[in-house]
Amino acid sequence: MPTEAILSTARQFLGVDPTVPITLEPIKRGASGRTIVRVKTPVHEPFIGIHWTEEREDNSQFIPVGHFLKQAKLRVPAIIHERARHRVVLVEDLGDIDLLSLKDRPFAERLPLYRSAFEQVDRLFYAKPPKDFHLMPPFDAELYRWEQQYFFEHLVEDFLGQDAGALRKNAVFTDLAARLGTVARHLVHRDFQSQNLLVKDGQVWLIDFQGLRRGRQEYDLASLVFDPYMDHSQQEREALLQLWEDVGDERPEPTLFHECAAQRLMQAMGAYGNILKNRGDQWYRPHIATAARLLGEVTAGTALETPLAPVLAAIR
Repeated sequence: MPTEAILSTARQFLGVDPTVPITLEPIKRGASGRTIVRVKTPVHEPFIGIHWTEEREDNSQFIPVGHFLKQAKLRVPAIIHERARHRVVLVEDLGDIDLLSLKDRPFAERLPLYRSAFEQVDRLFYAKPPKDFHLMPPFDAELYRWEQQYFFEHLVEDFLGQDAGALRKNAVFTDLAARLGTVARHLVHRDFQSQNLLVKDGQVWLIDFQGLRRGRQEYDLASLVFDPYMDHSQQEREALLQLWEDVGDERPEPTLFHECAAQRLMQAMGAYGNILKNRGDQWYRPHIATAARLLGEVTAGTALETPLAPVLAAIR
């Protein structure tokens, strides 16, 4: 059992016998194939225990990527004990405050935290791993196409009950994947959104970074600016882009940025549909409508608008 593996690893790390009480408090996270708990004991400050399965290839990347990002001086939780053979790692506890939990705060109060997040991802984009460092396969046309198929299967077919055959055959989507997949120079987080940005001591820290790979900067930026969980207004999105321009010295090209946003939103909607079907977690249901509205906005007047219209209309 995952919790038993975490518990035995915690006792090994602490060097205590079974009489010392240890409490495991579940932490809810969206990623599949992982069990995450907060470990509490009277003999040590709280820390986080993570157990992963082989369900997803990137889960096993957490430990090496965590070490690399820490060495690259990014704000990520410190790894305090690892037991990779048992698929368990113990990490620093950064608390429970993420950007999503601050959604109801005035936007002006949250802007400094977005600056902090942008500063971290800017450092990430240009971090240089060792030549022999193993990364997940880069964002290429095949991976973008996989994300689209994920959207067709779990959102269009499973959630809406529509036939996705015409969408699968439509060259507009394959052309988008090919176009976005021509460049993969920078390291990207791949899931750069409000739940994966924890706030501690007034700064943003990155978590859930095991999907690190090479890709387009615009994909990570679009993930945060068009985050369905936060549902930023047009004015707020403009403020975030201005903030990024100040941090990164350039603004993303609008057409490319919106194409990356469309790709990311389709991926997110596929994930929401998958979680609803296979885990029954209704928390994700309202975010489908938000993501659909944003997807309609970024594809308006483009070749994607017409084929996506029946899908978005059914969600509305």
